[in-house]
Amino acid sequence: MEFSELKEAIEKIELVDAHAHNIVSLDSSFPFIGTFSEAAGDALTFAPHSLSFKRNLREIAQLYGTEVSLEAVEEHRKTSGLDSFTSKCFKEARISALLIDDGLKLDKKHDIEWHRNFVPFVGRVLRIETLAEQILEEECPGGYFYGSESTEPPVWDLDSFTKTFVERLNSLVPEIVALKTIAAYRSGLDIDTYVSKEVAENGLVEVLRAGKPVRIGNKGLIDYILTISSEVAVRRDLPLQIHTGFGDKDLDLRLSNPLHLRTLLEDKRFGKCRIVLLHAAYPFSKEASFLSSVYPQVYLDFGLAVPKLSVHGMVSSVKELLDLASIKKVMFSTDGYASPETYYLGAKKAREVIFLVLSDACASGDLSLMEAIDAAKDIFSRNSIGFYKLNIDTDSSSPQNIISPKLKIKEPDVQEDSSSFVRIIWVDTSGQQRCRAVQAQRFNRSVEKNGVGLTFASMGMTSFTDGPAEESKLTGVGEIRLVPDLSTKQTIPWTKQESMVLADMQLKPGEAWEYCPRETLRRVAKVLKDEFDLVMNAGFENEFYLLKNVVREGKEEYMPFDFGPYCATSSFDAASPIFHDIVPALESLNIEVEQFHAESGKGQFEVSLGHTIASHAADNLVYTREVIRSVARKQGLLATFVPKYDYCDIGSGSHVHLSLWKNGENVFPASNNSSSHGISSVGEEFMAGVLFHLPSILAIIAPLPNSYDRIQPNTWSGAFQCWGKENREAALRAASPPGTPDGLVTNFEIKSFDGSANPHLGLAVIMAAGIDGLRRHLQLPTPIDINPADVAATLNRLPETLSEAVEALDKDKVLHDLLGQKLLVAIKGVRKAEVEYYSKNPDAYKQLIHRY
Repeated sequence: MEFSELKEAIEKIELVDAHAHNIVSLDSSFPFIGTFSEAAGDALTFAPHSLSFKRNLREIAQLYGTEVSLEAVEEHRKTSGLDSFTSKCFKEARISALLIDDGLKLDKKHDIEWHRNFVPFVGRVLRIETLAEQILEEECPGGYFYGSESTEPPVWDLDSFTKTFVERLNSLVPEIVALKTIAAYRSGLDIDTYVSKEVAENGLVEVLRAGKPVRIGNKGLIDYILTISSEVAVRRDLPLQIHTGFGDKDLDLRLSNPLHLRTLLEDKRFGKCRIVLLHAAYPFSKEASFLSSVYPQVYLDFGLAVPKLSVHGMVSSVKELLDLASIKKVMFSTDGYASPETYYLGAKKAREVIFLVLSDACASGDLSLMEAIDAAKDIFSRNSIGFYKLNIDTDSSSPQNIISPKLKIKEPDVQEDSSSFVRIIWVDTSGQQRCRAVQAQRFNRSVEKNGVGLTFASMGMTSFTDGPAEESKLTGVGEIRLVPDLSTKQTIPWTKQESMVLADMQLKPGEAWEYCPRETLRRVAKVLKDEFDLVMNAGFENEFYLLKNVVREGKEEYMPFDFGPYCATSSFDAASPIFHDIVPALESLNIEVEQFHAESGKGQFEVSLGHTIASHAADNLVYTREVIRSVARKQGLLATFVPKYDYCDIGSGSHVHLSLWKNGENVFPASNNSSSHGISSVGEEFMAGVLFHLPSILAIIAPLPNSYDRIQPNTWSGAFQCWGKENREAALRAASPPGTPDGLVTNFEIKSFDGSANPHLGLAVIMAAGIDGLRRHLQLPTPIDINPADVAATLNRLPETLSEAVEALDKDKVLHDLLGQKLLVAIKGVRKAEVEYYSKNPDAYKQLIHRY
C-alpha cells in the first residue's frame, strides 16, 4: 500500500514547533557544522562521517541548489544573507508556530522578536536555571554578609534568593508559554522535591563561592529551584518542559533517564503540572512511553531525536514512544537552534518519519487510514496547541489563523485597546473584599512593580462605615502600597476584558506591612514549617443565599430565589443555569470544585472546594466569593455570605476542613493502631491547640455580632467547646471521608468559620493555635459522640456574643505573640466598634447582604 492520501495530508499540515532555540548571526562564533551534531571540540571533526550528517548535508544542498559539500553550502549562506535563507527554510518547513527556549547561550543570537519576521506565532519558553543564574549575577538587595564587617557587600541567602526568584518568575508569566529545566545536565533527574532548606542553603553558598560567571550545578540547589518553579507552574497553569535523554558531553546520560522523575511525578502537589519529556528521552524512549501511559500529566516530544539520529534510530524511537503512550500525548518539535537549516531539517524529517510510522501502523492494522491522518494532525499541531494552551484556530492550518496572545496585532485604522482594566483586590480586617482598578497599560508599566497607594485607615474600617474604628489605632495618616502578587493574576471569567490580582500590603515594595493579612498567614505558616516541618492544608465549604429583588407596596425587598429544602432536586434545577456559569468560572481560575447542592435555607446553596495549602486556599476563597457574587449579579440576583441573613432561617457558614502534611503525605491520620482517636500525635496536638484557643479564634473567624446569631445549639454550627467524630453539632468535627481505613481520621472541620471572615487572618489564627498545641503537646479531651446540647451542663459554651469572643482574644497572649500585637489591636478595635454600632442599631444587620 502506498498511502498517498496519508502522505499528502502530512505534507499539508502547518506545524507547531513546540521546542526550539534562537538563531544566530552569520558572524557568530558558533560553527555552522555544530548544527549537525551535539559534539564539540575535537569530537566535532568526526561529525561529517555520521549517517545523519551525510543525509542532512545532501538535503540542505538540494534545498539551496548547491553542490553536496559543506563548503558549497556555507558559501551559499554567505552570499544569500541570513534573512533570505531563513525565510526559505521556514517557508519550506511550513512552521506556523514556534516556541523558543532562549536560555541557551549562543554567541550573537537574535532575540525572539526577530524570529517573528518569519513565523506568525512565536512564544517564549523560560529556562529556570538561566533565570536563577541571572539573579545570582546581580547585586543582592538584602541577604547576609561574609565575615562580621557590615561594610562588605551583601551576599544572597536562600530567603532573599527565593523571594526574588519567585517574584521575577511571576512577573514574566504574561510573556511566556512554558517553563523549562535542564536539571538533567546539571545534577540529574532524581529530584528531591522535599530538599531541606539547609541543603539548599549550603548549595547556594557553594555556587556563590565558585565565583562568576555563576553556574548552578549543586544538586540540592537545582532540586530546590525546580521544586519552587513547579509550584509556580501549578499556580499559574504553566506547562514544564524537561530535558531527558541524550545531549552534549556535559550530561551524565545515566542520570537523564526519565524514570528518575518518579519522585516528582508522585508528589501530589504537582499532580496537575503538565510535564513534557523532551527529545524522545532517547535512548530511554521506552521508559518515557511507560511514564506517559501511567501518569496523566506526562506528555512526550520527539525533537532532537528527529533529525539527529539515523533513519532507523528516528523511526524506532518514535515507534517506541507510541508503543504505550497515547497519540494525544506525543508532540512534534524541531529542537532547531543556531541556524534556520535545523528547523527545516527537523520539519522535513519529522514529516517523513511520522509518515513511515503511521503508514506502518496502518499496514499492521493498528490504525485505519483516517485514524492515521487524524493522528498526524494531533502530533504535528493539535496536541501542542492544547498542551500549551495556545491561542490558535485549530479549524484551519493556515498561518493567517494563528494569533499570538503575546503579540499585539494591529488592524488598519484601529487603535490599541485602552479600556482593559486590572482589579487589585484586598480583604480588610472586617472581611470585606475591596478593589482598586487601573488600566492594563499602566498596570504593566508601573503598578505591577510599585503597586498603588492606600491609606493606613483601610485596615481599620468596619462593616458599617468606610472609616477607621477609633480603637484600631489606624487613621488616615500614613500610606502603604498595594503591591500585586502576580502569581494570583487571572483573567476575570465573567468579563474577559478585565483581569484581577490579589495584593500584598507593603510599606514600600519589598517591605511587608505588619497589618497585611496575606503576609500574616505566610509568616505563621513559616513558623509551622520551620519548627515542625508541617504544612497545613485547607478546604472550604461555602454556604450562601441567592436572593431576588422585589418591590412590595413601593418598597424594595430581597426575597429567596427558591424555597426548596436541603438537597432538593427542584432547587438545583432552578439554580442549574447559575452553576453552569459558576463552576466553569472557578475551574478557569484553577479552583477545584468538589460538589455543589441546595442547602437547608430558602434559596441557600453550597459550593465545596478541594483542599490545598493554606495560603492558596485563602486566595481561592477570595476568588470564589468574587465569582459567586458576580455571576449571580449578572443573572439579576444577589448572592450573600452573611452569617445570618434571616433570623427565621438557617445561617450560612464557611466551614473549613484542615489537615497536616509532611513530604507530600497527609500526616493527620494515625499511622498505626496506637491512637484511640485514629489521629496521629501531631494531628491531635494541633487540633487540641485549636480547641483550646477556639473562644479567642471566634473573634477572627466569626467577626460580626450577626455571626453569633448563627452559632446556636442544634444548628450544626458548633455552639459548644468540644469535638467529636463525625459529629456535626460539635465545634470541631473529626472527619473520615469515604475510602478512609476504619478508625482513621484524615482531617477536622471547624464549623464556626463564616463568610464574613477574612480568610487569610482566619487560617492564620487557627494555625497559630495549632502551633501552640504542638509546642505544649496538648491532648484532646474525650470526644462528644452525642448532641452537645444534651450534655450542655458538662461543657463550656463558646462565646455567645462578639463581645465575649473579643474578651477571650484580649486575654490570649499566645495568639498576640504569633499574629502580632499591632494587628490584634486593630482587629479588636474594629470588633468593639461593630459591637457598639449594632447594639444601638438592631436593624442595621439587614444591610450586610450588600457587603458580604
